[in-house]
This record gives sequence, C-alpha cells and structure tokens, in this order.
Amino acid sequence: MKRVALSTLSLALLGVTGVAHAQSSVTLYGLIDESIQYVHNTKDASGKNANLVALFGGNLQGPRFGLKGTEDLGGGLKAIFQLENGFDVNTGALGQGGKMFGRQAYVGLTGDQWGTVTLGRQYDPVVDLVQPLTADNYFGSTFTTPGDVDNNDNTSRTNSAVKYTSPVWGGFQFEGMYALGGVAGKTGSGQTWSGAATFATGPFSVAAGYFRADNPSATTPRTGWGGTSDGTFDNQVSGIYSTAKSIGIASVAAQYVAGPFTASLRYSNAQYKPDAQSGFGSTEKFNVGGAFLGYQATPAMLVGVGYIYTKSSGDTGATYHQVSLGGDYNLSKRTDIYLVGAYQHASGNQRQAQPGGGSAVVNAGAAIGSYGYDSASSSQEMVSLGIRHKF
Repeated sequence: MKRVALSTLSLALLGVTGVAHAQSSVTLYGLIDESIQYVHNTKDASGKNANLVALFGGNLQGPRFGLKGTEDLGGGLKAIFQLENGFDVNTGALGQGGKMFGRQAYVGLTGDQWGTVTLGRQYDPVVDLVQPLTADNYFGSTFTTPGDVDNNDNTSRTNSAVKYTSPVWGGFQFEGMYALGGVAGKTGSGQTWSGAATFATGPFSVAAGYFRADNPSATTPRTGWGGTSDGTFDNQVSGIYSTAKSIGIASVAAQYVAGPFTASLRYSNAQYKPDAQSGFGSTEKFNVGGAFLGYQATPAMLVGVGYIYTKSSGDTGATYHQVSLGGDYNLSKRTDIYLVGAYQHASGNQRQAQPGGGSAVVNAGAAIGSYGYDSASSSQEMVSLGIRHKF
C-alpha cells in the first residue's frame, strides 16, 4: 500500500535557540515490505495466461524512507516539513516514476487552534480521511479495487498542492486541497481539487469526500495523463482511460470497532470523462462497494476478510467480484510477517489497448487490486507471503 507510515524514531535534535520554546527536531524513518508472490492467470509477453512466481515489494505498504521535522515558532505555531522517498526493494530503483521524493514533499505551518496548512506534493483529503476506514488500510493492495479506479490504494498523489487540515472539534475534522495547474493564461488547466470530512464517536467512525483531477486542455489527441495529480491507471481495468479530460471520485466509508472485531463498509463512484481529444467517447463510470471484517485474534495476530464489488458502465459494462483473505503477525513492535491472498472473477466487457494502436472493447479480464497484473481470462488468483520492517 502506498500510504504514509510515520515512525517514532527520532534522528536528532537539531538545535535550541535562546528562547526556551523555540526547538527544532528532525526524524528519519522508513519501511521495507517484501514478499514471495504467486499469481495464477497473468499475461506473459505473448499476451497469453501464465503463472508467475516472483519477489514483490509493497503488499501491505510501499517501501519508503523519509525525513520529517518541526520547528517551534512560539505562540503554539510550528513550521513542519516532510520528504518521503519510494523505492523498489528488489532493484533499488526509485518509485513513483523515478521521483526522488515521489511519495511526499511538502512544507507548512501548524497550530493547535487553527489547524495546518501545507504546500507541495501531498496526499489528497480523501486518502487522508476516508481510506483509513477501509480494508486497504489494514491489508493493502490485495484488498483494494480492480485497477484502483477509485484511488482506494492511494495510487495518486498531487503536485503543487495547497492543503488545509482543520483541528478536531468534538470528533469532527475536515480537509480541503487545491493544486494549481501552473499553465500561463490557463489557471485551471490540469488542476486538482478535493475535500473530505470525518466524524468519530466512541467505536464508530464515518468519513466522506470528493476528488477531482483535470487533464490539461489539448488541441490534438492526448496520449496519456498530464495533470497535477498522478492519475489512477494501474492495469487493464483503468489504464485505457488515461486520456480522460477529468477524473471525479466520490467516496464514503464507515467503521465500527467492537472488542477484537473491526467491521467496515465503503462505497465509491468514479467517473472518467472524455472530451474531443480523448481516446474514448463516453464517460466510464465505476461503482464500487466493499465490506471488511477484521479480528484481533491475539495482541500480535490480526486476521481479516474482504469483499469488493465493482460495476462499470457507460463506455463499457463489466462486473468484478473479488474476495480477499489476510493474516498479519507481529514479531515485535517494528517487524511483522503476513500472508494475503485474493480471488477475482470478471464478466462483461472492457476497453483495452490494441497492439497496432488504438483500443477495442473486448471480454473483460480479471486484474486483482493495483498490482498491474492483467489476465487474459475472467479469473485471477494471487497469494503473497511477506515480511515488513519499520525503522
């Protein structure tokens, strides 16, 4: 999973000024998630189904290392920053398209009374407030939407973003974000905006939000996505819609904790809208419903089961049923081992790119989560046995 995880390990206290309250600190943190993975029914180089056994990093969380820091400015005001890198644990290559700090890079101000303002490359409010109430927060990509069409697995991050996060008032909190397109004379070209709110009382939590990202205006046919957000194009379910004029995602989730049990429900509606320069002609809509039940069997052992129903309509019409199972065992506060797996069945039709160029509507193929493993058939299975270490 591509969500941030903050370690409590402090690297250094950088300095103390002559004013007693003016203190600065910087924290170095990171995470490595690695697994042996088996996939049944994924396309080989010729486009035919084959089995895959490989090492894969980032099932529960994406590997990363980062720096975060604060400076006390006095009067309850602090300056904050965070720089977070993503990488491939098996090759050492940079993640997020080769960006040095592709996961997060921002600076801002925070105060207990008025909230937090941050500027830079960031997660959107739906990721911050709605995603934590879903199965993906506990077991990662194996429990998320086919193709991550609704960004439940945090595929998209946003550049040039200004974000405000309110304090928590009686269990209520909200966030708003706007990312400037940065095009001279066309302020809204390629822009992204989002808002979300959450409320928690006792064992019950609920959150809802909306995310909107625009592709820059074009006078010739587009070849892909170029907005301030990264887009959500992980496999054959969503990849063909990278030429969309805009992406709009509405999400809502609720969670209830009763003793060792955690239950959650979620719904999202994602719409990929075309214009004259897109590679498809009708708005593609994805309606997603998900359910999750987790059981804390022991203080060290969490097990869970999840189900996701995804229905596309508009440009194509496909239905995806996915069942996921997972277990996570803590060896210590910083190291755990896990076993996760999923089965998906697809029916109907989907749009896919063709070898000679262009696209065509074909029989729907399965594609679990946001891994990018396409199947030439209607079903796919996956199992991953892994270890995660935080520092």
